[in-house]
Amino acid sequence: MTGMAATTPVPAAAAQLLPWALAHPEALPALPVSGWELLLRQARSAGLHARLAARLQALSLLEAVPAAPRAHLHGALRLAQAQHEEVLREARALRRALAPLGLPLVLLKGAAYVAADLPAAQGRLFSDIDILVPRARLDEAERQLQQHGWRFDPGLSAYDQCYYRAWTHELPPLTHRSRGTVVDVHHALLQPTARERPDSALLLAAARPAALEGVQVLAPVDMVLHAVTHLFRNEEFSHGLRDLSDIDALLRRFGSEPDFWNGLLERARELQLARLLHHGLRAARRLLDTPVPEDTLSAAAAAAPGAVTQALMDALWTRALRAPLRDTRLPLTGAALCLLYLRAHALRMPPGLLLRHAWIKTRLRWRPAPAAAAATRP
Repeated sequence: MTGMAATTPVPAAAAQLLPWALAHPEALPALPVSGWELLLRQARSAGLHARLAARLQALSLLEAVPAAPRAHLHGALRLAQAQHEEVLREARALRRALAPLGLPLVLLKGAAYVAADLPAAQGRLFSDIDILVPRARLDEAERQLQQHGWRFDPGLSAYDQCYYRAWTHELPPLTHRSRGTVVDVHHALLQPTARERPDSALLLAAARPAALEGVQVLAPVDMVLHAVTHLFRNEEFSHGLRDLSDIDALLRRFGSEPDFWNGLLERARELQLARLLHHGLRAARRLLDTPVPEDTLSAAAAAAPGAVTQALMDALWTRALRAPLRDTRLPLTGAALCLLYLRAHALRMPPGLLLRHAWIKTRLRWRPAPAAAAATRP
């Protein structure tokens, strides 16, 4: 064990500790208790403490961890197991709700990893379940879910209801009235006003059965591209490293399949996601030592921005996707998060629509709550 730890020394910078631990779990039993205190704070904040525990358990190293942090890791594994059982129960309920429409239940992201029994599910924690339905069947799916107990937030303004339906790729979140579980109903990967417009029909046509009966998940290349799109077009990064860890786990699992890497590059071009894939592969390799073949990195780099823009994006991702705690961030992390927030919105819709949306949201924020119901349609 000492030899393993010696080849992967603990990083000096606190902001590098959690990415290092994800990339080198075999070295963690040698980490001192003081290091574990910081690591668990970071991992819990990022939603990754159960994944660390699962990685150690898979390597038969969990019991080699000092007693105090080991107790926290065991608790995280119990939490993840309980959430996974709840996700599977909820998936069955969603399947029953959509069955009268003849629609398969297509799960996305974490719920898909659990339903497909993928390594990316190990230690994965949840706040909601994401599903994909055809845009043309969205109204029917919404009615079926409401008949089975899912409800929109009653405090959601009329403007926000309209904004979701007219300008986003999903319905407002739906919460079950008795179980309190949340489902996000997507009809696309990106907003209809985004610069790239991946065809959801292609994703649905290539979906395949999951280990859970009656449930489907995206094809491996599409699953990776969705994870990349979700992360690198997001405006909020409190769980950014968790999402990058998902990408890492997916690539490690599927990377050994015949022609996976070529298929991933071709699919990214077909779905207009080549640049996002470049950013995803580059960040996973840089931060988590993901084993991406050099020729794949080179081919993906054909979609890279110019050298100056690439250097800026590397600096932004390096800060946004590391430690989420304020006291362990790299310098200028706050500025990086602000710039990425603005970038996400700028890529989400044209400038005129974005300014109009920001103006209406500002007005609504300062109006009394009842007046929100009379908001102008988007």
